Amino acid sequence: MGEVFSTTVRRVADGALSVGGCDVRDLAGAYGTPLYIVDEEDLRGRARAFREGFGAAFGRYGAEVDVYYASKALLSSKIARWMFEDDMCMDVASGGELEIALRGGMPPERIGLHGNNKSDAELRRALEAGVGRIIVDSMTEIETLNAIALELDLVAPVMVRITTGVHAGGHEYIATAHEDQKFGLSLASGAAFEALLECHDAAGLRLNGIHTHIGSQILSLDAFQESAERMLGLRAAFAADTGIWLDEVDLGGGFAIRYTPDDEELAPHRAAAGVADAVAAAVDKVGGPWPRFSIEPGRAIAGPAGMTLYRVGVVKHVALEDGGARQYVAVDGGMSDHMRTITYGASYTATVASRVSEAEPARSRVVGKHCESGDIVVKDVELPSDTSRGDLLAVPATGAYGRTMSNNYNALLRPAVVSVRDGEADVHIRRDTLEDLLSWDVAP
Repeated sequence: MGEVFSTTVRRVADGALSVGGCDVRDLAGAYGTPLYIVDEEDLRGRARAFREGFGAAFGRYGAEVDVYYASKALLSSKIARWMFEDDMCMDVASGGELEIALRGGMPPERIGLHGNNKSDAELRRALEAGVGRIIVDSMTEIETLNAIALELDLVAPVMVRITTGVHAGGHEYIATAHEDQKFGLSLASGAAFEALLECHDAAGLRLNGIHTHIGSQILSLDAFQESAERMLGLRAAFAADTGIWLDEVDLGGGFAIRYTPDDEELAPHRAAAGVADAVAAAVDKVGGPWPRFSIEPGRAIAGPAGMTLYRVGVVKHVALEDGGARQYVAVDGGMSDHMRTITYGASYTATVASRVSEAEPARSRVVGKHCESGDIVVKDVELPSDTSRGDLLAVPATGAYGRTMSNNYNALLRPAVVSVRDGEADVHIRRDTLEDLLSWDVAP
């Protein structure tokens, strides 16, 4: 099926798709559509590839590295259990994500809590649970966390999020290291150094290291060397002032995946080798002992492992000003289960999944059923000209930010999340029901 779909996707004898040994028609019949399908073999294989690849690449320099799974991309308690079993760490960005990770058996010491505006309750719960690191994002948070830790008679393990001015990746909304945005403490202004000293002096905090994140959907590794140099330079300046070399440096990540056949991706082995070499060059330039590093691949683990399965409803043909025509294929979901197209202008592809067709291809647009003209799932794709009501349509590379960004707009019901492997399906998150919807509404 090509490199856009997960590794176990095949066409069966009569032309329908199978994934993880399961016929998508059977999955649609059992769990309804829309449906998020996770290829377990693919997802876990990617996690191990990043962990093993980075371990080997940094091992060449005698250094250690941890790899953190991005729970915001796709999370269930069963996925948290997979990541625990595969020796991964996990980052969370809310109290809810923390509870799901803990429920899945992820050891709290392997969890990092992110967020630019953590509540007192979230900070308290993280301390009580014993999370391995809290990434503080402001002077306000440093003061608040210190007070809560002292109240609980605990010491909070912290890393300070640094805005280095080095950024890479795609859309403006997912670039996270430029100065004019909400995350982190500025290296250029001196706020980052001030925050390190504040954490160092706080009785309720243990300063473990520094953290940065330069963006998402990253293809080029050039920015990592500059980012590492600035982070290690800050670490060296702190050591010169205090005599203490911080133990940990997190360089973030956010490696690119392929959403369409025309896209490029950053494979785990290439990312690992490139980042390790960039870090080694930075260490040689800046000096000082090697810290323990950590990396966050982001969507690169979950994204390619997922697909969304839809059922086609209305198909119509619209004449265009250029003299051509476009086939509009409306499916039974849309922007409530697929937010990235309307939010970021993201590009996807799609294929008819329940059969093969010998009809001529037609310039097509896959749209949802919401009351918005921007409710687009796939903006441009060639689909068979005989695509019709009842066909199943598969959209690949939706494992990241599909279910986690889903909503109930127009009172639609959020889809289930099902993983597949060796011909067996397992429900991770059940489909919303009408009873759920009505239970949230307070009757007059």
